[in-house]
Amino acid sequence: MSQMNTTKTSTLARLLPVVAMAAALLFSAPAHATAPGITGGASTATTVAFNLTAQDAFINQPDGRMIYSWGYGCNGTPAGFAPAAITAGTGEGQAKCPSMQIPGPTMIVTEGQTVTVTLTNNLPAGAGNTSILFPGFQLSAFAAGNGVAGLLTQEAIPGGTVTYTFTANTPGTRGYYSGTQGDLQVEMGLYGTIIVLPAHVPTNCTATGNFSGKNGLAEAHGDGVNSESDFRLSYSAYDHAATCYDREYLFQFSEMDPIIHRQTEEQITNIAACVTAAVANVVCPSLQVVTEEYHPTYFLINGRSMPDDMDPNYAGAYPHQPYNGNPHMHPGELVLLRIVGQGRWQHPFHEHGNHVRILARDGNMILSKGNLADLAGPLLFTTTTTPGLAMDGIFYWTGKGLNWDVFGHGYPGDLSTCTADANGYYTADPTASNYYEWCADHKVALETKPFGEVAGSGPVTVPDPNILTNGPWYGGSPYLGPDATIRAVGANGTTPPSGTVANSPTGEAGFAYMWHSHNEREITTDNAFPGGMMMMMLVDPRAFVINESN
Repeated sequence: MSQMNTTKTSTLARLLPVVAMAAALLFSAPAHATAPGITGGASTATTVAFNLTAQDAFINQPDGRMIYSWGYGCNGTPAGFAPAAITAGTGEGQAKCPSMQIPGPTMIVTEGQTVTVTLTNNLPAGAGNTSILFPGFQLSAFAAGNGVAGLLTQEAIPGGTVTYTFTANTPGTRGYYSGTQGDLQVEMGLYGTIIVLPAHVPTNCTATGNFSGKNGLAEAHGDGVNSESDFRLSYSAYDHAATCYDREYLFQFSEMDPIIHRQTEEQITNIAACVTAAVANVVCPSLQVVTEEYHPTYFLINGRSMPDDMDPNYAGAYPHQPYNGNPHMHPGELVLLRIVGQGRWQHPFHEHGNHVRILARDGNMILSKGNLADLAGPLLFTTTTTPGLAMDGIFYWTGKGLNWDVFGHGYPGDLSTCTADANGYYTADPTASNYYEWCADHKVALETKPFGEVAGSGPVTVPDPNILTNGPWYGGSPYLGPDATIRAVGANGTTPPSGTVANSPTGEAGFAYMWHSHNEREITTDNAFPGGMMMMMLVDPRAFVINESN
């Protein structure tokens, strides 16, 4: 039987029946994303080198299927991982780079470095040659004997190698992918991302206590406030004062047609059997996979579908899919989204809670013609990813304009204050649980006729919290903060009943915004909902320490 149809077990329940249950799993353990990747060996201030391989393996899907795939990986142990803090700990969650992964290893370099990538073709012989394209970079001339000439670039024959060299002239996020029979090899999983960090970070982005230029987020420096570590790759996305950021996440959107993968697996198996048999006068077949019609049924974020994308980075259940997709933030932080369209389809991805301000596309900043100090990128309701297109954007959420107190102030005994700064936010005490609260909404009620402690005159009427519960993760309150359940005590006692809260109010208690594809079919796994391109953005109060070590 083909492994294509076998099933697997996992630490997660497969395809939970409702999205709320997926959120329950998300809240129950620290499983956050950052922008994990590898740094090169023999690295100096001016040079960096990577050794990659192309291999085959089976990858996991939430419906239990194992899909035969190809991917890039590390040909030996890489020199290091980034961000450095992500390597903390051992076992599950510890950074690693397998010999094949989807997406391929995220290569992290610095602007101005000369980058050398050596690729070894360890795909089955029947797969033929393979290669890598690096759009946006000018490759150096190939030396004699360095691979063989292909249609788009030099290629590595089966068992052979090819070396690519280029200079990372400008910072930003860009994709890389196979330049050999792209309709098949990219579909099979031969793609990844290269991140170029700016060589010169603007001083306003590094000033402690004024980290983002306007937010004063000292905590993100890892200076001991709330004991949070710094998981950024840099302090700014570009050599530009308007590109400071507090957190960053990498999202690569792609899709898979399992019929193409099954054809490839079967033909590779038959070719190998023919070669092994070595029957006289028998010419073994070549790979002839039909890639049209194209009917993808798996839709991936960083190589995983929901709910798998909410498990930790480097989770043992996904040995060839190390990167997850769990953005996480505090109110007021500037979150850098590194977005790459891989595969063949456009994917209209919607980030709930706010629009995304685009900084650049394919490493090219979008600036005002009249004043290069001003950003001119659009605010996108959906970050539609064109195949091969990469973009960098800033997501920002504060609760401003909701017209009710997102922090739930006003319950009996609450002595909290909110003294607005020049921009209207509370920034006097970075250690306060309501740091960066929009003061105009301080103690403004959520409910018109409240059941709890918050005063009246709010904009809406909500159901009695003693009656309405939204699954086992329900925290008892719509408010941010570790004491959120305290604020939901109504006339009939604490909600929900004791023992039913998976998301302990003494731990994490924040908002969960669903982020998902706006193509309804793409939030399914093999046509079963929920799944596919879906995840959650968690917005937590300052009192909760966000740990992105896994």
